[in-house]
Amino acid sequence: MTQLSVADAIRTRRTVRHYLPDPVPPTTLHTLLALAMEAPSSWNLQDRAVVVVTDPAGREGLTWATGGQPQPREAPVVLVFVAEPEAWRGDRADIFDLARRNQAWSEEFITGFAAASTEFQQGLEARDLLREYAIKDAMIAATYLMLAATELGLATSPMNGWDEGKVKKVIGIEDREDLAIALLVSVGYAAETRRHPGRRAHDHTVFHGTYTKDRVEAGY
Repeated sequence: MTQLSVADAIRTRRTVRHYLPDPVPPTTLHTLLALAMEAPSSWNLQDRAVVVVTDPAGREGLTWATGGQPQPREAPVVLVFVAEPEAWRGDRADIFDLARRNQAWSEEFITGFAAASTEFQQGLEARDLLREYAIKDAMIAATYLMLAATELGLATSPMNGWDEGKVKKVIGIEDREDLAIALLVSVGYAAETRRHPGRRAHDHTVFHGTYTKDRVEAGY
């Protein structure tokens, strides 16, 4: 298989709803998850997790939670990206230790960084934005995974239209109000070919300096 560039993966990835029953090799799945966890994370909190659902009962549960969408039933793997808005309150010693070992952060930096990141999270809490920020981190990780999957010849579908309470129940966190579901991503081998429907011209979606769509659409 020819290795895709990042640009090629971006251009060729399509959302696939129907899958072959072929399993995803464990080593391939491990690679995908490792690459997803390399995604950027605000303040390096890494306030997102992934639940890997492969067993038929779990995937049937996610079919129920998604209102009968075909992806969980057909795809051999469904990944549930979980946002952890309260992660900043926990012990981050392992994050700091790893940064020390990698010679990425000095002791002085760690001390200042820890204080500044806590202050930043407290500001988010005051504005009721903790959940939003954690979901952003989880979504970035999911995007990394989908591009990596494309390179490896796998198909994916970022899934919306699910019931958060039902998804939580399926993955065993129905009592965790401190956690949020960010996204479901089906992973497997495509049983269909999806053509690119195209994207609008950049003069409709890309602006420089200020947002001017209202003026463009009005003919100014």
